[in-house]
Amino acid sequence: MVVGSGVAGLTAALRCAAAGAKVTVVTKARLDDGSTRWAQGGIAAALGEGDTPEQHLDDTLVAGAGLCAERAVRALVTEGPDAVRRLVDTGARFDADDATGEILLTREGGHHRRRIAHAGGDATGAEISRALVEAVRAAGIDTVENALVLDLLKDGSGRAAGVTLHVMGEGRRDGVGAVLADAVVLATGGMGQIYSATTNPAVSTGDGVALALRAGAEVSDLEFVQFHPTVLWLGPEAEGQQPLVSEAVRGEGAHLVDADGVRFMRGSTSWPSWRPVTSSPRASCGGCGSAAPSTCTWTPATSGPRCGRGASRPSSPPAAPTASTR
Repeated sequence: MVVGSGVAGLTAALRCAAAGAKVTVVTKARLDDGSTRWAQGGIAAALGEGDTPEQHLDDTLVAGAGLCAERAVRALVTEGPDAVRRLVDTGARFDADDATGEILLTREGGHHRRRIAHAGGDATGAEISRALVEAVRAAGIDTVENALVLDLLKDGSGRAAGVTLHVMGEGRRDGVGAVLADAVVLATGGMGQIYSATTNPAVSTGDGVALALRAGAEVSDLEFVQFHPTVLWLGPEAEGQQPLVSEAVRGEGAHLVDADGVRFMRGSTSWPSWRPVTSSPRASCGGCGSAAPSTCTWTPATSGPRCGRGASRPSSPPAAPTASTR
């Protein structure tokens, strides 16, 4: 039983089915609803010549400013390249070089190498969702759409043994029922809709987290709710999903300004951000003294700004001798 039909849920369903399992996918809207199709940015993976998962790990830990679980990051960067290749095998069409057929890779914030793969320019999520939905249907995997999962069922030993659900709206099934299963995968996405204004789609209501909590599971890091960093402001009464302003706008040189035309989020003495403009060799971080990229992002902490390795910020940030900064 897989609850959720985004990239995680459909990938899990396909891999379990390929291993011989009988799989049912339950989703509270249509298979292609959810956050995956809204993802305009690409996928970061060490696919380029000379790039390695270890370099990707280092970039991610620095950008995470001490908040990353290294074990999880290591799994992500190590398995990432093969995950992208599996998406290609599934039918996802990434932007590629016409001559070589190799996936085109771009470089974006937080990365020291070109490792971002896009599909259809800014339609990466939509293309991945299309490919996975088609693959699930082609594999004959049982799907139940417009079905809100109400609770997890547990057996006598406390293991998950299925779900109860309420099927509503269009679909070939209707009413309240239950599905029994040897294993349950919760892949329900986030909970951004608990906020009155959000960049998350209408289905991001935290159902999976609630299911897990009611079943006695441990959860962590619930304070990290992802939002797109910029939206079009529609006024103080605006509610629900807000229209996005692409990060590419800032990448082309746009600035954030307030109603008086004054720039903000540009960095200050308490929270400056340095971004390398040119590729640069590794150097020693002036905060922690260990090897680190020659530019560093400083973030605020209760005891004062700290570098990505957790060291206290020096009286003045270390110079970046071989990279332009801004």
